[in-house]
Amino acid sequence: MEFKDYYKILGVKDDADAKTIKTAYRKLARQYHPDMNPDKGAEDKFKEAAEAYEVLKDDKRRAEFDELRKYGSQSGGFTPPPGWQGTNGSYEQGGDYSDFFNSMFGGSHGFSQARQRSVRGQDVEIEIPIFLEEILQSTVKTVEYQLQGAANKKHLKVTIPQGVADGERIRVKGQGGAGHGQGGAGDLYLHIRLVPHPLFDVQGHDLMLTLPLAPWEAALGTKVQLPTLQGSVNVTIAPNTSAGKKLRIKGKGLKSKAGAGQETGDLYAVVKIVIPASNDEKTTALWQQLASSTSFDPRVEWSK
Repeated sequence: MEFKDYYKILGVKDDADAKTIKTAYRKLARQYHPDMNPDKGAEDKFKEAAEAYEVLKDDKRRAEFDELRKYGSQSGGFTPPPGWQGTNGSYEQGGDYSDFFNSMFGGSHGFSQARQRSVRGQDVEIEIPIFLEEILQSTVKTVEYQLQGAANKKHLKVTIPQGVADGERIRVKGQGGAGHGQGGAGDLYLHIRLVPHPLFDVQGHDLMLTLPLAPWEAALGTKVQLPTLQGSVNVTIAPNTSAGKKLRIKGKGLKSKAGAGQETGDLYAVVKIVIPASNDEKTTALWQQLASSTSFDPRVEWSK
């Protein structure tokens, strides 16, 4: 069995904090997502990063992995230390994970012969990446997974309802592992993982967008075309707009789930003043002219 060094896969140090690990995963997810990267091998890298994040985001599972990692450099294939047994057995072996993950963190340890005579099939849990644009309305997705002992992968079309949130779990009844005896089939659980968007951050059903403005645009006011998930909108920037000002564009956020009380979030554009990267002599002279013609002190509050 091949050892998987999840720290190396995500490109983080073994003492990385949760935020660093999450950031590294998001970067790889965006780089290798099959819908965004058609290159051969991209999907495998995407799945490998998802598996690494699944382990390192969970403190208990990460602690188990750190213990296993001490034995990861052994030659002739990896075997866990004597007597080792993971405690996070909530995943079906043979899912969309590597043999290493299934063996170390899978959940089918210790079944007795008596239980196998009549037992419900195991549940299967897989992660499904969803783009923000896809949760504006219900979306049909094809999921692919492999049940334990099956020769081929299973393909299933599932409806992802509008308004699902990151980390949400959707149950697809009876699509898990087959039961034994009188036991019924297990269920398939889909873990929703929102793919990070290059422009928008999600806060509940609201979206946050950084709005870069040149100093003269902030001072004099301007009109800008603002991107939204539903297309662009025109926004007027008032004169003397300060950095950090938050503009609300009502109804351009994410929708909640359909039904009674359905709501749509808002889009918030947060102003960021951007200074030109380099100035020529003429531009520098204009800045100097501005500096000498005004008594404005941005730090006047400090002297009170």
